[in-house]
Order: sequence, then C-alpha cells, then structure tokens
Amino acid sequence: MTTTPEHDEKIAKLTFASVYPHYITKVERKGRTKDELHQVINWLTGFDDKQLKELIDEKVTFETFFNRATLNPKAQLITGLICGYRIEEIETPLTKQVRYLDKLVDELAKGKKMEKILRGA
Repeated sequence: MTTTPEHDEKIAKLTFASVYPHYITKVERKGRTKDELHQVINWLTGFDDKQLKELIDEKVTFETFFNRATLNPKAQLITGLICGYRIEEIETPLTKQVRYLDKLVDELAKGKKMEKILRGA
C-alpha cells in the first residue's frame, strides 16, 4: 500500500512527545500500565526509560525518534490493519515503523498477552 508523500511528511514531523500522552491514556483506560507501555516501546526501539524521557523532553520528531532507535529484528512480524493501512503493505520505512508502534499500543490496550505483543520474546 502506498501512502501519499504528504501523509508520510506529516508523520515524520509529528513529535513523539505529542503522541506519547495519548498512548498512556489509551492503555491505562483499558487497565494496562505505563510500565507495560514502556516495555512495549523498549522491545520495539531499544530505548530504556531514561532515554525515552530524554527523547520526550527533547521533543524529537518521529523521524528522529526512529533514526535513533535500534528496531527489534522481530518487528517485521507485526502485521495487520492499523489506521486503515495494512502494515505489511506500507512502503515508506518511517511510516511503517510508526504504525508498528501504533499496532503494539493497540494490542496492549486490547488486552493481548505481553508474550504475543512482543512476538514471543
């Protein structure tokens, strides 16, 4: 699936700090914790809590966020629909990475077991 250049640019310029509170709200509203959210983010990106706080304080864009990340090799196992897009068909690497994170947060909020969210890790 091809996203538009405008869509990709919008995602690239969005700050992680602006979306992060929404992730917390989404998972906590469904009975999950901030610690579980951090576990999911750590699994995908390699960022620990201290690094995550620094990135939020720095107000980095998603482009910078994922440029600094060490993406988990099992990230390619994240498939399915998110925000109207089938993840495995997204061609733009950054947009795909952001949708990986969105999908993991969504699975956490839906009550999936952590082992399944983390693709058997």
